[in-house]
Amino acid sequence: MEMSRAGLSRRTVLGALAGTGVSALAGCGVLSGQPDGTATSVDEERARELAARFAPTLYFDEHEPWFPTDPRPYASERDGETVIDGFDAFDGYHERFDGEAPPDPTVFYNVVEYEASPLAVVQYWSYSAFDQFTTNFHWHDWEVLHVFVDVESGEPQLYVASSHSRRVPNNEFLDPDPDAVPRVLSELGSHSSALSLNAEADRFERIAQGELFADVTNAAIERIEDLADVPLAYGLPRDEGFRLPYLVPEYEGAPIYDHERLPSVTPESLVDATLTVRDFDALQSPPADLPSRATGLVFQHAGRESEETADVSYELVPTSELEHIADFTGPQLSYEFAIPDFAEDAVASHISTTGAPWSQPRYENPAADVTDPNHRAELADRYDAIGEPAPVNTLVARVTQAVADDDAPDGAGLTTMETSVEAVALLESDPEAVPTFGGVAVVQDVPAGDHRLTVNGAGRAPHSEQVSVVDDGAVTAAGVDAEIPLVARERATKLEVAAENATADLVGVAVEDDFAGRLYDSTVDGNDAVYVHDGGAYTTEVRDADDAVGAYRVNPDPGSNAAVRIDRPETGKASLASFLADVAEETRADVEGEAEAREDEATAGASNAVRGLQRALAAVVEAARKAAERARAGDREGADKQLRTVSERLERVATRLSEASDDLPSSLSRAADKRLAQVEKRSEQARNSEKL
Repeated sequence: MEMSRAGLSRRTVLGALAGTGVSALAGCGVLSGQPDGTATSVDEERARELAARFAPTLYFDEHEPWFPTDPRPYASERDGETVIDGFDAFDGYHERFDGEAPPDPTVFYNVVEYEASPLAVVQYWSYSAFDQFTTNFHWHDWEVLHVFVDVESGEPQLYVASSHSRRVPNNEFLDPDPDAVPRVLSELGSHSSALSLNAEADRFERIAQGELFADVTNAAIERIEDLADVPLAYGLPRDEGFRLPYLVPEYEGAPIYDHERLPSVTPESLVDATLTVRDFDALQSPPADLPSRATGLVFQHAGRESEETADVSYELVPTSELEHIADFTGPQLSYEFAIPDFAEDAVASHISTTGAPWSQPRYENPAADVTDPNHRAELADRYDAIGEPAPVNTLVARVTQAVADDDAPDGAGLTTMETSVEAVALLESDPEAVPTFGGVAVVQDVPAGDHRLTVNGAGRAPHSEQVSVVDDGAVTAAGVDAEIPLVARERATKLEVAAENATADLVGVAVEDDFAGRLYDSTVDGNDAVYVHDGGAYTTEVRDADDAVGAYRVNPDPGSNAAVRIDRPETGKASLASFLADVAEETRADVEGEAEAREDEATAGASNAVRGLQRALAAVVEAARKAAERARAGDREGADKQLRTVSERLERVATRLSEASDDLPSSLSRAADKRLAQVEKRSEQARNSEKL
C-alpha cells in the first residue's frame, strides 16, 4: 500500500516508554523488569499434563526449509562435553530431509511455577537447524512460546510468542480464550512466532477488522500520530501485505552451500530463490515481485484430537532431556551492512549468535520475556510474584521511500510514500539489527546517549543519522519532525558535507526538499554524508557550535549518480545571502525558460505578469549577491542594508507570482511558491544572524 507525504505525520520518535529492562540475547526478546519471585520446576506428571493441554498448532510458510526437530542425532563429544556442531546439524538435517517428511518433528517443553503464587508458565521450545533471515542468519535456532496459566482457575493469562530479537517487541495476547488451542505462525527462515487466535487460523491480524479480532493485545504506538492505533508488535510482515527480501548466507566470503562440510546442502536447501537477493547492494531498486506468505505444512501435537487439519504430528519432549548439551556451536556468520560516510561508505559486519534455552534468563524466569509493559503491569496486579514494569528507552521511526512528486516540475521536488518492502535498522552501539514491520522500526532498551541509527534495504541506498536518547522521556532526536526516507540506488545521489574544511565547528546538518520538506536532520561530529533522490531540489542547512546557520542550494543531476559535495561550508550572513541569490536565480531561469518556450511555440508570448515576475526575481538576485559580497568583506552595515532590500523585493516577488500564476504551468507555480517560502525563511535568518 502507498500513502503520500500528506498522509504521514513525518516523525521520528525517541524517548522513554514505560517498559522493562533488558538482558542480552540474540535472536529472541528477553526483557526483565523489577525483581520477580522465584520460579521452580513442577513435577514431571503435572508438567506433561499442562504441556499437552496447551500444545500449540504450528503453521509454516510454504517455502520453509527448517522445521522443528530434535537436535540430539547431531550431538558429538568435544573436550568431555556434549555439543551440537552447526555443520553437523545443518548437513545432517538436510541429509535426512526428503522434502516432504521433516525428520524428527519435535517440540520441547519446560514448565515452571512461581513460588507463593498460583502462576505457572508452560514454555514450548522449538529447535531448527539453521536461521536465514534478512537481518540475521546463524547455525541453530531456538524459538519459544510462553503460556502463562493460573493453576487455580486453570485459565491461560497471557501468551508470549518470541520475535526476532531482544530489541524487537514480542507478539503477546492477554486473556486468551481458555477453550482455544494456541496457534503459532512461524516466519519463514527466522522462525519468529506470530499468534493467530481468531477465525482465520493461518493468518495474522494486527488490527481488528470486521468480525476478526486482533491477534495481539500489545499497546499501540502512541507517539506517531497516524500509527496511534497500531499495536507495537513485530507480527508477520509478509502476511500483512509487505514484501520481505532474504539474503544468501555466506561463510568466509562464499555461499554457505559451497562449503566442503555441507555436502547435503544445496542452493535449494535455503529459502526459495524467488524471495532471495544476493545482497542489498546487488539491486538498483527495491524488489517488486516478492511473493507474499502462503501456508505450507501444519504441525500438531501427536496426542491432540481436534477438528484442525494437520500435515505433521510432533512429539512433546521435556527440555530436561536436552540439558546435558553444553553448547550449540558453529563459526560466526555475518553479512556486510553499509553505513553512509564521507567520500567512501563504511562497512560494518552484522553479527548475531544463539544459545541453549537453559542458559537464558527467561528459561528460569519466563516473565523476563514480557515486552509489553501493560501486560507485565497486569500480571503484577494479579500475582505478587511478578514485579512492576521498569522504564525502558524505546526508539520508534517511520521508514518511507522518497519518489518524484507529480505536482513538481521534473527534477524539482519529491514526496515520501509508504513502502511495501521492509528495511533493516541498526544502531552503531549495538551489533544486532532489527527488521521493520509495516515500515516501522522499533528498537527497545536503547541506552541513554548519542547513537548513530542506520537503515538499509534491498535496492536502496543506506540512510544514517545521529540521534540522542535521554532517560527522562524527552524527545531529543535532531530529526524529530522527519521520518527516514530511503532512496532507490538507481536514483540515489550522495550529498557530502566537508565539515573538515568548514569555517566554523559544525554540529548539525539538515536537508529539505522543496516539496517533501525536511528529509534529514542530524547532529554531526566531523564530515557528513546522506543519500538523496536525484529528482529533488534541496536546501542543505549547516549549523555551527554557536548556533549560526548557513544554507546551500543542491540540485542533483538526474541519472548521473555523481556525488554532490559542499567543500567549504560556511555559516552566517554571507552563506545565507548566497543561498538567496542561488534560489532566486534558479526560479528566474525557470520562469524565463517558460516564457521563451511560449514564444517558440508562436503563442502570444509571455504575459506582462510573467515578465514582471522575471524582473522581480532578478532584483532579488542582485540585492542578495551584493549582501553576500558585503558580508564577506566584513561590512555588516552594508550587508544588512542589502538584506533589507532583499526582504522588500521578496514582497514584490510574492505579488508578481500571484499575478502570473494563471500564466505559468501549475507545477512551476507551486515550485516557485515553495521556493519563495524557503527564501523568506532564510532571508529572516540572514538579517538576524550575528555572524557575517
